Amino acid sequence: MLHSKLIHPKSIVIVGGSDNIHSPGGRVLKNLIDHKFKGKLFVVNPKKNVVQGLTSYNKINDVPEVDLAIIAISAKFVYEAVKVLTQQKNTKGFIIFSAGFSEKDESGEQLEKDIVRIINEAGGSLLGPNNIGLINKHYTGVFTTPIPKLDEKGVDFVSGSGATAVFIIEAAKNMGLTFSSIYTVGNSAQIGVEEILEYLDNSFVKESSSKVKLLYIESIKNPLKFLKHTISLIRKGCKIAAIKAGSSEAGNRAASSHTGAIANSDLFIDTLFKKAGIIRCYGRNELITIAGILLQKEIKGKNIAIITHAGGPAVMLTDVLSENGINIPPLDGKNAEILLSQLFHGSSVSNPIDFLATGNAQQLDAIIEFCENSPEIDAMAVIFGSPGLIAVDDVYEVLDKKIKKSEKPVYAILPSVVNAKNEINQFLKKGNIAFSDEVLFGNALAKVINRPLASDNNINTDFKFFQRTRKLIEGLPNGYMPTESAIKLLDYAGVNFATPFHVKNKTELHTISESITYPVVLKVEGPLHKSDVGGVILNISNEAELYEAFHKLMQIEGATSVIIQPMLKGMELFIGAKKETNYPHVILCGLGGIFVEVLKDVSAVMTPVSNEDAIKMISDLKAYPILNGVRGQNGINIQLFADTIVKISELLVVVPEIAELDLNPLIATQKDLTAVDVRIRLEK
Repeated sequence: MLHSKLIHPKSIVIVGGSDNIHSPGGRVLKNLIDHKFKGKLFVVNPKKNVVQGLTSYNKINDVPEVDLAIIAISAKFVYEAVKVLTQQKNTKGFIIFSAGFSEKDESGEQLEKDIVRIINEAGGSLLGPNNIGLINKHYTGVFTTPIPKLDEKGVDFVSGSGATAVFIIEAAKNMGLTFSSIYTVGNSAQIGVEEILEYLDNSFVKESSSKVKLLYIESIKNPLKFLKHTISLIRKGCKIAAIKAGSSEAGNRAASSHTGAIANSDLFIDTLFKKAGIIRCYGRNELITIAGILLQKEIKGKNIAIITHAGGPAVMLTDVLSENGINIPPLDGKNAEILLSQLFHGSSVSNPIDFLATGNAQQLDAIIEFCENSPEIDAMAVIFGSPGLIAVDDVYEVLDKKIKKSEKPVYAILPSVVNAKNEINQFLKKGNIAFSDEVLFGNALAKVINRPLASDNNINTDFKFFQRTRKLIEGLPNGYMPTESAIKLLDYAGVNFATPFHVKNKTELHTISESITYPVVLKVEGPLHKSDVGGVILNISNEAELYEAFHKLMQIEGATSVIIQPMLKGMELFIGAKKETNYPHVILCGLGGIFVEVLKDVSAVMTPVSNEDAIKMISDLKAYPILNGVRGQNGINIQLFADTIVKISELLVVVPEIAELDLNPLIATQKDLTAVDVRIRLEK
């Protein structure tokens, strides 16, 4: 948890403060002074007695007790400064700008650990090192510019990168985006994104806290903590959009299973965000565009009216919204005819509503009023630029008035950033948000409307054979489970498996041959990928074929035995699971057999998985119409498929040591679903 003296200090010392406002220590001091920090400010500078009009202490030992230290000195001097502050000055909050720690080398990493240790011993909180600081309503503790406009209802922004934070702040300013707070975590030596989310969650007040959170993340060290607090914030009414840069901490490891080949590190981030209900972004402009939408009135449906005096941008916006499942409903009837009569000849109200290049403010007012009172419209996107012939202040005044008064959201897309620059600036000064690109806006709006819902992460499970399952796992080493053990594990989980015979030699084959009901399938045991070595023989219909197939499979290099199973008919499906570092398992499903890696049509979700989650996984597959039955072909029992996914999720909760699991294929019909092949790898 973040210490209160980091969040709301009554006194701050700048260690390394200077008159040079082009240095971190000089600039942060100027920012604090310019933005009127209400507490006491101290400076430590060994060569100056006065810095920017403030008394400067030559030695840190001479500084009075102080709540927060902002440190901007060489890395090699930081430890001693922190030691004095924690042990003699009762300092609890620390922001360390200095670089040269874990991001540099092993000695820097050790120095960073030593600093964290003494801050922990003092019960303090550290942001950084190697960051740009913190901005909130209490103080402006950053060494960068610009300082954004602060608004209690603005965005809470948490960034793993100081430079990225600056670029986002700059772009956001041009859009009219406001901020409630900004945190940069740098190396996250003690406080990372998860800890700040925990603070935002625990300190959330429904009436006054920001309800929009933006994240730029470079590492997630504690995914379960991240998940807990993002889900909690979203359930309190917040909306979160995030960029995750790079792969997860483990990186892509060489994988030998179908699941391993598909479930790369990025998939864990994707499913983590979906589990939490986070809108995932892939660039700065997308992130702030989504924030601009989220800060406005909440859209209640998927029906958009596009209002424009420029045909081309309206067509592009229509295309991008339609491609993302957003409706542009046609507008007709008596009221539409009345609206058309108020516009210039040649205008169109069919949607997009095009009131031509000569359209004026009065006409825009009438169009927005019409859409506000149209039950088939949920929101309006107004595209209005300028050819530079006349001023468009009156149009933007109408927009400002309608945005504030309308019950439905009205989004202003103002592309004339040169010709109408002055008018747009005035529009922004009134507290509005302006988007400059209709396609970027359209994609962002679609992501907001189609955003995932936070999932239930506390599903109760009553695993019937818990003790037996744990005893089985504890008796096995790391690596791939013997097939017999894997089948037994599935049985404990309640997953149907085609009854197999395991045969090692002709004597054993002779013993069971009279018990076999044809047709059967033979599979080699030993080689990892059976199909790659010709290790599967189908449709064996008599004893002669049985012996011949057995002999052939046992000749394969690495063969240890042969599995004989009933030859089932039906649709081939796939269920897989993978674990990576300290992330929860990810479960995948799709069409089975060779289609898994060829088509890569899979759905994925992070455990635990509810029945609702499983049904959505299946319905999200491109192959879903095939599973339901198409053109006279029988479909499968969708609920049985979902039930099996849930059972695998429950198994993974009981056996977190499962690193990879493959059920491929499962044979499905309208009545049954049976696994016919399994591979499970343990990593304890």
